[in-house]
Amino acid sequence: MVGHSTDAITHDVDARWIMSYAAGIDDRNPRYLDTQANTVVAHPLFPVCLEWPVILSSRHLPGSETMTAAEGARGVHAAHDLHIYRPIRAGERLTTRATVIGLQRIKPGAAQTTRLDTVDEAGELVCRTYQLGISRNVDVTGAATFCESAPEVPRLEDSSGDVRRISIPVPATAAHVYTECARIWNPIHTDRRVALAAGLPDIILHGTATLALAVSRLVDGWLGGDPTRVVRLGGRFTAMVLMPSTLTLEVLGDENRTLFFQVLTQDREAAFSQGFLRYA
Repeated sequence: MVGHSTDAITHDVDARWIMSYAAGIDDRNPRYLDTQANTVVAHPLFPVCLEWPVILSSRHLPGSETMTAAEGARGVHAAHDLHIYRPIRAGERLTTRATVIGLQRIKPGAAQTTRLDTVDEAGELVCRTYQLGISRNVDVTGAATFCESAPEVPRLEDSSGDVRRISIPVPATAAHVYTECARIWNPIHTDRRVALAAGLPDIILHGTATLALAVSRLVDGWLGGDPTRVVRLGGRFTAMVLMPSTLTLEVLGDENRTLFFQVLTQDREAAFSQGFLRYA
């Protein structure tokens, strides 16, 4: 699978989709919503909407046929590193493609690194994501294989500063609303029967929804409400979020134009760890 790419998928990004994504995480920033002011730009995490269809396609690349359906169902989104080269605006036609760049066996299972590239009609790169997925308890035959390396992510050097905490309420219907507004459908987030069959305690919130909720607070609280200043963000998904519940965003530091953060569950587990948001 390593080195193979999916077919490209093109989307027309209209104001309705951008506004729906913001509404799906209850973000009322007018930059995402005010069509009269002609300022409608996409939330920094909106690229996940464009990437979801090619992520599904990547599960059918040559070589993937050796994985059973049961093994495929054990896949989890483990880490995310999104590079934003310019904001996405309403009225654009954008094309996304996924390329598997690495595969190796680690203790939890098969770890696959995928590069997701989104370009505009001129072929210019708009954003690029390096995504780590882990198929739990799935083996890999042969040595670790990479056709390129994912870039190093920012690390907090001085953790001695004050920690700022912000509560984030998550309603019982959060996953259903996010599913429809983002157009990202995975039944473990909305269908209790499927979630229980997969060994989960109940339906769980999308990891990208958890991250988006945090990013919204960072944009409003530290970037003056200007999402176009975000140039890179990411971290690791490390615990499930059940609903309803209250998350806690902990902002751990601000170094080299990078905010470092984590998101804790109601039980004080790190739902999202090693978080970073680099800004211009």
